[in-house]
Amino acid sequence: MEFAYDARTEQLRGELTEFLEQHVLPAEAVHAEQVAAAGDPWARPPVLAELKAEARRRGLWNLFLPDPRFGAGLTNLQYAPLAELTGRSPHLAPEAVNCAAPDTGNMELLAEFGSPQQRQRWLTPLLEGEIRSAFCMTEPEVASSDATNIATRITRDGDQYVVNGRKWWSSGAMDPACEIFIVMGKTDPDADRHKQQSMILVPRDTPGVTVRRGLHVFGYSDGPHGGHAEIDFTDVRVPADNLIGAEGTGFAIAQARLGPGRIHHCMRLVGMAERALELLCRRVLDRVAFGRPLAEQGVVREWIAESRVRIEQARLLVLKTAWLMDTVGNKGAHAEIQAIKIATPAMAEWVIDKAIQAYGGAGVSQDTPLAALWAQARTLRLADGPDEVHRASLAKRELRRWSTTT
Repeated sequence: MEFAYDARTEQLRGELTEFLEQHVLPAEAVHAEQVAAAGDPWARPPVLAELKAEARRRGLWNLFLPDPRFGAGLTNLQYAPLAELTGRSPHLAPEAVNCAAPDTGNMELLAEFGSPQQRQRWLTPLLEGEIRSAFCMTEPEVASSDATNIATRITRDGDQYVVNGRKWWSSGAMDPACEIFIVMGKTDPDADRHKQQSMILVPRDTPGVTVRRGLHVFGYSDGPHGGHAEIDFTDVRVPADNLIGAEGTGFAIAQARLGPGRIHHCMRLVGMAERALELLCRRVLDRVAFGRPLAEQGVVREWIAESRVRIEQARLLVLKTAWLMDTVGNKGAHAEIQAIKIATPAMAEWVIDKAIQAYGGAGVSQDTPLAALWAQARTLRLADGPDEVHRASLAKRELRRWSTTT
């Protein structure tokens, strides 16, 4: 493997770093003030539009899409260090460059599986950053870590489909700019277990769609990511042309969508951990307790050294996974995708926790980004599949290597 970044990646890293330092990081406090003034935790403050306009002016836009027809044409390996940089300000930077979940996964889904009409109607405005979208798979009444459990029904009725069910943790749905839901449900409950599901496009303003409430994440609205909603679909009718792909392909499409989504999260988590380690080091160099700087305390130095080791280990595994996705495809990189999904959130959670500890009371307050970073890292041990599911699957894969030799 070649460990150096290529020339294009290095150029984009420099440009993105400059954009973050000059515009995004200074905008964090402005964003918080504007959201507070709006009185709506899911409001879209003006500073966000300003950041997006500046990113487009600089050519830092749609970096995540490898297909040059739709995005920057970067490989996963080229995008990884750029996504890492956006992780330093995960609540602002990803959307500023139009690389925020769940839109990224939804755009990839539409680019790969959408019809020309679906792409024109929904993918184009998403690529332009004019609207946002939501992904509706998880349900409150079933264990959604097993996606075959979903109970929402998508029933054919002439030239329409009728959607009935309840979803929650529908990421993106609380954003005022969210105009389209991608909904997963069962079209044929009697089919093979992995061919019962389909995906369909449901415009937000369709009669029968009711956003019941927004869900908070450890007390945070997660507004910059579009929030997360609980949604009722009651006799919701949409044209049959809104079905994505063919009936029964929903589970396969979901798996194709989640692979890149998982690595994008892990890329950003490395950046989150890097920012936490930077904040930790700055804090302990400046703070004096019991007559000497915290940086001279042995336990603090252990935190710092261990943080560096864990970050480097995670980054290398993420880069290997990106390289495999580029060279042998998502299926060939499946084990590594599971491995980074297990390791990287836990790494970031640990590093951020140590930074919080170094800050004391300030670390759990709104005066640093650490509490919000920790909440996001902890949440990502559940999002896109909980740790336990990935561990079980990875263990089965490892055992299969040896089962034929014993």
